[in-house]
Amino acid sequence: MARLRRRLWAWLLAGFLTIAALTLYQAERTGRSEPVAGSCPESALECPGEEKPLPLPVPVEPSASPSASASPSPSATPASPSPTPPPGSSAPPPSSAPGPACNATSPGACGFPDSRSTGPRIALKRHDTGNMSIKTDGTVIKGWDIYGSLDVYADNVTIIDSRITSTNWWGVNLRPGFKGLRVLHTTITAVPGKGPDNGGVNYAVSNMGESSVEVGWCDVSVFGNALSMGQGDLHDNYVHDIVAFRNLGGEWQHTDAVISGGGNKGRLTVRHNTLLNSVPIDKGASAALGLFADTGVVSNVIVDNNWLAGGAYALYGGGPGATGILVTDNVFSTQYHPKSGLYGAVAAWNAGGAGNVWRGNRMSDGRPVVPEPSP
Repeated sequence: MARLRRRLWAWLLAGFLTIAALTLYQAERTGRSEPVAGSCPESALECPGEEKPLPLPVPVEPSASPSASASPSPSATPASPSPTPPPGSSAPPPSSAPGPACNATSPGACGFPDSRSTGPRIALKRHDTGNMSIKTDGTVIKGWDIYGSLDVYADNVTIIDSRITSTNWWGVNLRPGFKGLRVLHTTITAVPGKGPDNGGVNYAVSNMGESSVEVGWCDVSVFGNALSMGQGDLHDNYVHDIVAFRNLGGEWQHTDAVISGGGNKGRLTVRHNTLLNSVPIDKGASAALGLFADTGVVSNVIVDNNWLAGGAYALYGGGPGATGILVTDNVFSTQYHPKSGLYGAVAAWNAGGAGNVWRGNRMSDGRPVVPEPSP
């Protein structure tokens, strides 16, 4: 009888322990499968203390010109997908246009890029490269704090989560005949008074080729014509604090946050950027976004959902002959001038050009912007 009681108590104890273990396991599994309140959403560009992985192909090892003082050791990292519209598309995809009015002096307060949403997201390691030439296809430079500039003679080069401080004509330059350059989550600046053009510097990112260049989530400052290209995908960038300088001829260098000289064979997309030009007019300020027919007719350009301020006019729209220019849902800020640019928000808009569209553009106080008829 005693033996039977002992067996009964043993079975009861074993059952109790089994139930307790199952309960703890279920609680732990449930806690792992449910999101924690206040956790960083997967759609966020960055999360505190975390680096969000980005999908990039595995690159080959880089090579640099002998002038580079640091041996290249970039690590492969995935990169953000490009928001460029599908090939052949004639209209921009839907955009999240800003509200009817936003009088804040900070573009970030109105949902546009600023120093908090651009630049590198990881710790950097210093590299005193000088003017380094990249000649290996698929090179990825990540986590570099570069004192120098990058001259790209290769295809599919990616610079990501880095900082470039240049004293050269440019920060990053893509040479003719090469393609696929991407500059993402990078700060690009220069040392005023140390550049080759009488102490000035010209281009943060220059596209000398005939293929698209992607520049996204970058913090850009100092350079006179910061982002210079006829075709490319410029998105989510913060261009600010351009520095005026006289060129070697003693003339003030014209300054633009984004500049395109026309004659492009591909598409230029400028979407969801903050483009500021605070340089005074008498020291060369031209535009926040200048589409100029300097080297040919301007065509096939999308300007969508940007914050624009400064220059003689905040936007130059391509001039006579410009076609396929879509300017939609942009905010023209009065933070430097009551009219956004000193003389107005927009000039050189060809309202009769084939495929040109002007829609949903407004001042930061909500007033619609209507281009004046071209002379």
